[in-house]
Amino acid sequence: MEEAMDKGGDMASVSDFDPMAGSIPATKVELTVSCRHLLDKDTFSKSDPMCVLYTQGIETKQWREFGRTEVIDNTLNPDFVRKFILDFFFEEKQSLRFDLYDVDSKSPDLSKHDFLGQAFCTLGEIVGSAGSRLEKPLTMGAFTLHSRTGKPTPSVSNGGIPGKKCGTIILSAEELGNCRDVATMQFCANKLDKKDFFGKSDPFMVFFRSNEDGRTIKVEVYDWDRDGSHDFIGEFTTSYRELARGQSQFNVYEVVNPKKKMKKKKYINSGTVTLLSFTVESEYTFLDYIKGGTQINFTVAIDFTASNGNPSQSTSLHYMNPYQLNAYAMALKAVGEIIQDYDSDKMFPALGFGAKIPPDGHVSHEFPLNGNTDNPYCSGIEGILEAYHKSLKTVQLYGPTNFAPVVNHVARYATTEQDGSQYFVLLIITDGVISDMAQTKEAIVNAAKLPMSIIIVGVGQAEFDAMVELDGDDIRISSRGKIAERDIVQFVPFRDYIDRTGNHVLSMARLAKDVLAEIPDQFISYMKGRGIKPNPAPPAYTPTCPTLQTQI
Repeated sequence: MEEAMDKGGDMASVSDFDPMAGSIPATKVELTVSCRHLLDKDTFSKSDPMCVLYTQGIETKQWREFGRTEVIDNTLNPDFVRKFILDFFFEEKQSLRFDLYDVDSKSPDLSKHDFLGQAFCTLGEIVGSAGSRLEKPLTMGAFTLHSRTGKPTPSVSNGGIPGKKCGTIILSAEELGNCRDVATMQFCANKLDKKDFFGKSDPFMVFFRSNEDGRTIKVEVYDWDRDGSHDFIGEFTTSYRELARGQSQFNVYEVVNPKKKMKKKKYINSGTVTLLSFTVESEYTFLDYIKGGTQINFTVAIDFTASNGNPSQSTSLHYMNPYQLNAYAMALKAVGEIIQDYDSDKMFPALGFGAKIPPDGHVSHEFPLNGNTDNPYCSGIEGILEAYHKSLKTVQLYGPTNFAPVVNHVARYATTEQDGSQYFVLLIITDGVISDMAQTKEAIVNAAKLPMSIIIVGVGQAEFDAMVELDGDDIRISSRGKIAERDIVQFVPFRDYIDRTGNHVLSMARLAKDVLAEIPDQFISYMKGRGIKPNPAPPAYTPTCPTLQTQI
């Protein structure tokens, strides 16, 4: 049975880089959640609690689910094993919401479970409390989750009286060091106590490290049970230094059950655990590579098909209103102004597709917006916008809507830069239903092997089912029997980000954050898959907080 653990449990964590925040986090903190005296919602047993953590957007104030703990059966006083790891920004108010539920089924839909209460606080409150430990009363709150959308809705019928106290939540924060090392260990066990009536034990190990020095490690061995009432077999202590020796006579441990040892004079142990192998690898973040000099190359491709409407008419998606940017320009500006910070020369190729171009009026699906085939680069985002506006006056909107040519265009450049020094991001802004789906799928599958990501922003009111398929979040995209090596496409419909209050700045900040959210992970997956390390490599150091990946 394999377990991937850090200080005793699984974790929910946030990406190292937050484009919305625009700053590097001061540190990371790990939150541990416990509760006491929860409401009992079960008739014949106690509640089966789970905690859901929400974070609040800095600008939008919207709550978004961050992660969930495991479910612990039949208890009103849970100590959850799963941790939450958050970036801590000293200069920001990071609002958190903790919702507790009595889980009644395997459904991920929270509206199908009993609400037990909630608590609000900020990350700063937890970190700033004595011992970084904060206790807050749980209350029923004043809203429930909408059964269809899952969004909070004002209500007083969510299982109790708003404001009613219903137990206590205990939140503990611990700062995580800047450790990049991952220690992977393999263990075997011998003659462990049999805990199952009809079969042998199903053992797993839980690792605890000392918060004081980060070196002493206690390991508890359990027999796994489906209902969560895991049977304790025994425990032993070790240290990172001892484990780092690898397989040796020093790394054979007696598993001891203290209660058995006290009761039975002849008791020796409840079995042994032996370390078979120990390896350490460094893990790097998106910012490690950026600091090491990796450049992000940004390319934009704009849809010039006739379905956008005549640019001279106000109903057109390409209409140039003297008082407001159109949807194409807003999407380009929102995404580009963030990405451009990672390209030192700020020179970006900008392409158009689906138009008849001068001088002969032939249809092109990868023409330079600035009209210069030999040098399609524009200076900064303002340069791209200027070239876009000029091209609207010189080309004739036509069709069809073909993506493959611009995907292959960027892929040709990415093919020549696979050493980790360059990474390519293609932004496609389109209004229509894709015409070359098979060719585009093949182009994306081929591009997935390259240092490249693709962002698609759909503008207008068209159906974008094909774009969702290209996104590949649910089913990885494939072509001719080949599955894409990585998920490199992120799609969002522009209409989901229209702010009815007219605050386009906040709307576009949300759009940029969402379309760029997957780039760091896609970037890291390419670098890690190719074994590429940041340049220059960070100096050697002695790790104090290795992530433990164990196998027993």
